[in-house]
Amino acid sequence: MTYCVGLLLNDGMVLLSDTRTNAGLDNIATYRKMFHFEIPGERVITILTAGSLSVTQTTIARLRDAIDDPEATAQTSVLLAPTMLAVAEIVGNVLARVRREIDEKLSMAQGASATMIVAGQRKGGGMRMFLIYPEGNFIEATEDTPFLQIGEHKYGKPILDRVVKPTTSLSDAQKAVMLSMDSTLRSNLSVGMPLDLCVINKDALRIGSLRRIEAGDESFRAMSEAWSRALRDGFTQITL
Repeated sequence: MTYCVGLLLNDGMVLLSDTRTNAGLDNIATYRKMFHFEIPGERVITILTAGSLSVTQTTIARLRDAIDDPEATAQTSVLLAPTMLAVAEIVGNVLARVRREIDEKLSMAQGASATMIVAGQRKGGGMRMFLIYPEGNFIEATEDTPFLQIGEHKYGKPILDRVVKPTTSLSDAQKAVMLSMDSTLRSNLSVGMPLDLCVINKDALRIGSLRRIEAGDESFRAMSEAWSRALRDGFTQITL
């Protein structure tokens, strides 16, 4: 399984994913689940993936092939699509098509499924973030719900519900997604290090920063321990 989260804020977007792929207790591997497509100064798109690795990897490969196709059009390439809504539609269509193809091949077994978060901005448009379902349909992050999650999301959701607002700063947002991931890592063994963290500043139309957080990262460990202490202290101060 996996856990990926994206925040859509007034100042930009913050995205975080783990890299663990689990096909059983004795078959655990590391695969990147964050992918970037950009024309600096014109558009930037980041995709997070969760679910069947065969579906997600094939979908990303098809999206890349469509970009490289000499006959690519605004209806087939995410780097030519006129809006982020059109990008979400392209990704949704490819994901649904790949899922159906793989489901047919696995008809004698359990079907394959995957979900994706598509976030980005193109020149002349605003920042947008979508959650793409296996069937190809999607929902969009809004001011009321400025974050989207895929994978094992339940453990990391409470802190996001409590602290994340559109006005949250990018620095606080990074702290929020890291603590959300920390809660998930502690509660679910199917989510694991290393982590990929991405920040996209509003109107920059390029990746602002990328960070790979390895197991044993000192700053992540210190943050996790500080959060544990704060929770324990808060717990002891509450009276019934």
